Formats: sequence, structure tokens, C-alpha cells
Amino acid sequence: MKKLLQLLEDDCTLSHAQLAAMTGMTEAEVASAVAQYEKDDIIRGYKAIVDWDRTEREAVTALIEVNVTPQRGEGFDRIAERIYQYDEVESVYLMSGSFDLTVIISGRSLKEVALFVGQKLAPLEDVTGTATHFILKKYKEKHLIFRKQEEQEERFVLD
Repeated sequence: MKKLLQLLEDDCTLSHAQLAAMTGMTEAEVASAVAQYEKDDIIRGYKAIVDWDRTEREAVTALIEVNVTPQRGEGFDRIAERIYQYDEVESVYLMSGSFDLTVIISGRSLKEVALFVGQKLAPLEDVTGTATHFILKKYKEKHLIFRKQEEQEERFVLD
């Protein structure tokens, strides 16, 4: 079953027939397993990974280190839940090391991200500090390598 989950994580567009051939299961077994994984919230959703740099969309992604004061009996859960309620927030992770949470957000501009941090995130009661890092270029995400677009060579006609 771990193999089936790994295949789905790598490419959720594979058909049940393809998954069956790759795992040695029958199509019915694959369909049943996938349905059970979805029911049990093991499979939380399906998502395409888009290289937005190849589109017209202007966007900025930031990784924000957040230090917080954990709450007695709740640890970091309450503040993490409060943070992930914001629409701008794509991901929140509890971390080990020099900061407590990593928050990943996207916005239309650097200013929009800065306003989110300054007006929504940093003022939260239990937040004691933030450090914002802007993602300048993606090289690899979820095991997929982002390649730069083929640059077309300009051809000059010499008389």
C-alpha cells in the first residue's frame, strides 16, 4: 500500500489501470484502496504543481520564520490554527531549531506580503518575532525540477 500512495503522490493523474500495473494490484483493489485512503483522510487532496513563472500571473512567495510563545496545554497548535486561517497562508509547519513555525504565503507583490506580515501576522498576541524570506526562483518542488524556458535564438540576416 505504501507503493500505491507514493505513486499517487508522485503523479495523481495516473489511472487505476496504470496504478494496478505498477503495483501488481487489480484495478478494483486500487479503486477500493484509494477510496478508503480518501475516506480515512490519508489522501487529503489532489493538486497540480504549476510553474507560475511560465504564465502571465505575477506572484511572490515568501517563507516566514515565526517565533511564538507556546500555550500551556495546547503548545503551538492554537497559534498555528489561528495563522492558517488567513487566505494568504498556503502552509504552516512546526519546526525544530531557531524558530518555531514556518509560514509560506503568496501575494501579488512584495508590498502585499510585507503588509500581511506587518498588519496580520506580527501583531498576533503570541507571535514574538518574524523573519521573512522571499523565494526568488524555484529549482525543484515536490520532486519536480523546474527548467527555464528554452530561449529562442535570434536570427540575423546579413546583407
